[in-house]
Amino acid sequence: MNLEEIQSPEFLRHYSKKQLKELAADIRRFLIEKLSVSGGHIGPNLGVVELTLMLHQLYDSPKDKFIWDVGHQSYVHKILTGRATQFDTIRQYKGLCGFPKRNESEHDVWETGHSSTSLSAAMGMATARDLKGEDNSVVAIIGDGALTGGMALEAMNHIGDEQRDLTVILNDNEMSIAPNVGALHSMLGRLRTAGKYNRAKEDLEQLVRKIPAFGGKLADTAERLKDSMKYLLVSGVFFEEMGFTYLGPVDGHDLDDLRDNLRYAKKTSGPVLVHVVTKKGKGYKPAEEDAKGAWHGIGPYKIETGEVVKKAGQPPAYPVVFANTLKKIARKDERVVAITPAMPGGSKLDLFAEEFPDRMIDVGIAEQHAATMAAGMATQGMKPVYAVYSTFLQRGYDQVIHDISRQNLNVLIAIDRAGLVGADGETHQGVFDIAFLRALPNMIILNPKDENELQHMLYTALAVEHGPIAVRYPRGNGLGVSMDKELQQLPIGKWETIQEGSEACVLTFGTMLPVAEAAVNELQKKGNSVRLVNANSVKPLDEKLLHEIAQSQIPVLTIEEAALQGGFGSAILEFFHDAGYHGVEVKRLGIPDCFIEHGSVKELHQEIGLTSERIADTLQSMIPMKKQRA
Repeated sequence: MNLEEIQSPEFLRHYSKKQLKELAADIRRFLIEKLSVSGGHIGPNLGVVELTLMLHQLYDSPKDKFIWDVGHQSYVHKILTGRATQFDTIRQYKGLCGFPKRNESEHDVWETGHSSTSLSAAMGMATARDLKGEDNSVVAIIGDGALTGGMALEAMNHIGDEQRDLTVILNDNEMSIAPNVGALHSMLGRLRTAGKYNRAKEDLEQLVRKIPAFGGKLADTAERLKDSMKYLLVSGVFFEEMGFTYLGPVDGHDLDDLRDNLRYAKKTSGPVLVHVVTKKGKGYKPAEEDAKGAWHGIGPYKIETGEVVKKAGQPPAYPVVFANTLKKIARKDERVVAITPAMPGGSKLDLFAEEFPDRMIDVGIAEQHAATMAAGMATQGMKPVYAVYSTFLQRGYDQVIHDISRQNLNVLIAIDRAGLVGADGETHQGVFDIAFLRALPNMIILNPKDENELQHMLYTALAVEHGPIAVRYPRGNGLGVSMDKELQQLPIGKWETIQEGSEACVLTFGTMLPVAEAAVNELQKKGNSVRLVNANSVKPLDEKLLHEIAQSQIPVLTIEEAALQGGFGSAILEFFHDAGYHGVEVKRLGIPDCFIEHGSVKELHQEIGLTSERIADTLQSMIPMKKQRA
């Protein structure tokens, strides 16, 4: 079938089992071919082909609501809702989003890029439906990894209590981004081997009905017998005790099994959980055999071999520098422990775990728990390192405030993917952490200019025992600078002047430093003198240097790959105001007050004006103003 001719999923209503199987094969070939060029979340999507087909055959989207948890498994849904023609642009600038997007299609009823939100959203939609007197189904599709998120359990508790009609599809593929961990994961493993619980329960009920009833006593006995059978068949019966009708386990690649159980779920009153077991990467051998989560989301690859296409001779990635530095420090300090919320591969803590398996703790998708656990370890004299993507740190903000900062505990928060991340788009851009961390008492925020400074900052953060220190670094590779063999302790709050100048001053850090340097060098060729400062300590500020700059009465330009509201530039304005320097001209460049969509980082820089040309033009406009005043 030509997938690009699909306009809506209505055609599936009349498809036979044979036609569905052929369509499933076509979709897998399409995904493998398209994503080999663009990259993307291939593993999750290959695993949900049959499930998505059956959902769209049995339900009526968009009247019926499909809520995809995280959303990285929604590619098949996008194909079936008329977006196959756009797959050449997926995750590219102005192209198809890699996650559900409400303005893309009426079939995308919920936007998400973070896990564990689908059940709360489903409860909200089901409640709104009932209050409005409408008649539609609400279906949340959540992975077993996302089920470890506390928010999902809070929602389950509420749903089970309210008993509203909705269906939860538990897509159990034994992995999230990395192999899943924890007691819930173990429980699901037992359920997979327990057989068809609901079918056995129904068989038992039929058997009981055949027994002649002598008053209410036998009926009571029958109910107790059913309960006993329930506990015998399913260890813990967790979901039924939470108020759900449990169906499964269901073979997520068996169309008949899926159809039978989803039909049963549709006619069952109250909340229903359908436990669907799938194979991540189904139909593509390299993805199927992936044991570490590399094929969860991947760049371009060669279809024949599965070999990822990479540029040769690249500098080390920042997470690799982080992990290797942490290993070096941990060899000399047994108090150093690493904590990750289900991101051992992305944060490269899997490298740390190879040498220190007992000192790397993966808590699953539980950012809040990870933050407070780190705080608890710090109270006992340990040196916890909480490695987390900037976008996911947002999920543990209260714990950072209440449990880490308020108690002034020695926790190193290693903030990976700080700044723009590109193809994952607005749900993953790490641009808010400076603004939401800068307001916290006791918090130090450091940002290295390159991979060499990163290793020294990590060493410094674990050496000073000041309290909470956040070290933020970008996605991708370093600059290729030489790496010092010996780690050094850096002075916190003392900035580095990269280039002297007398007509204006640029304050910046991290990824923006090379861009600013190119602009300053261009102005220098034109005879302008601009000072360039590596403001590597976002908090505390280098107040001594700022007094010096203010007293020299030169204009100041701040540049940050972070939100302008409440960001680094705001901190500079606040300092000059509070110190009484009301005549200092300050301009700020950074992320404007909007969510930045997907595209390459270079394209996004161009869109929002974080380019050397824009920086040079801005400085040029400031310098004549200074000369005219003189």
